[in-house]
Amino acid sequence: MSALRREAEYFFGAIRFFTRLPVPAWVGHSPEALNHSARYFPLVGIVVGLISALVFAAASFLLPKSLAVLFAMAATIHVTGAFHEDGWADMVDGFGGGWTRERALEIMKDSRIGSFGAVALVLMLLGKFVALIELDALLVAPALIAGHAFSRLCSTTLLHFLDYAREEGKAKPLATRISLGELLCATAFGCVALLMLPPTAAICGVAFALAATAVLAAKIHGRLGGYTGDCLGATQQLAELAFYTGLLCRFS
Repeated sequence: MSALRREAEYFFGAIRFFTRLPVPAWVGHSPEALNHSARYFPLVGIVVGLISALVFAAASFLLPKSLAVLFAMAATIHVTGAFHEDGWADMVDGFGGGWTRERALEIMKDSRIGSFGAVALVLMLLGKFVALIELDALLVAPALIAGHAFSRLCSTTLLHFLDYAREEGKAKPLATRISLGELLCATAFGCVALLMLPPTAAICGVAFALAATAVLAAKIHGRLGGYTGDCLGATQQLAELAFYTGLLCRFS
């Protein structure tokens, strides 16, 4: 297999794992390939963000900005199958209702949503909605692209710095720590979309997202001793919200 075809397979493998978008039939699947696909997770974010931005731009021609933002958010949820939102709700349920590590992991594995998760999911979606409608209309589309890309980079950092917490699970194929080179590749994809934003705003968004990631990663490590698939999704969601919040910083 040529190097270019192998990298394409890694990228399409990431697309297949994190979205509902179709991929070429020749793309194979293996735990090893999914491990290597981590370098493209932020690039998947760019794809998802572009779809969201296009929906926002199209809706803005006919509708108020608030409704255009709502449609843009709905588009990302549809494209990803609420994959990351589900992880956020599950992790909050586990941390809120589990007094021990084992109990927290047990709750997180349950597909049913509890009170903690339901409240957290509503607040997360509402927070992103309010942050986006507070942005200047011209900044919403680039913010969506950059936010989805950089937040997935934040989530990917856990694959380098933390161990996997379970013996098995939906993120088990990602349990091998990614190399520094793969993390740097992911960083390039996660940061390139920042160039579409004003420099000061981008810096504030990055600072907020990194701070939120560091705090959540420390909590995940302290409670579970490592990440789970739900933790990766939760990190993406919190980092995305923090990124949009940073863009609204009065200094940006």
